[in-house]
Amino acid sequence: MRMADIQPGWVVVGNDGHQVGTVREASQNYLLTDTSGLASNLYIPASAIANVEHEMVHLAYPQRDVAQMGWEQPPRVDDSPSDSPEADLHRHI
Repeated sequence: MRMADIQPGWVVVGNDGHQVGTVREASQNYLLTDTSGLASNLYIPASAIANVEHEMVHLAYPQRDVAQMGWEQPPRVDDSPSDSPEADLHRHI
């Protein structure tokens, strides 16, 4: 699955099965996720995603650790889509 295939509204869960939030936006390098109980938004890096199935994003970390990862701030690098669609073909989860 490519990052571009992840859709807003999909559930994001930790590897402990607890819900972290819902996808608000998917970009090339991270997911912007609405949360409840944690920070209002999290910018979850693509490298933290373990699996995606049945419209659910599974993280490689338990929900309790996600709050301590420092993902409340947007990434410092530009995440603009590449001009060529081939560039995104190599960003698999």
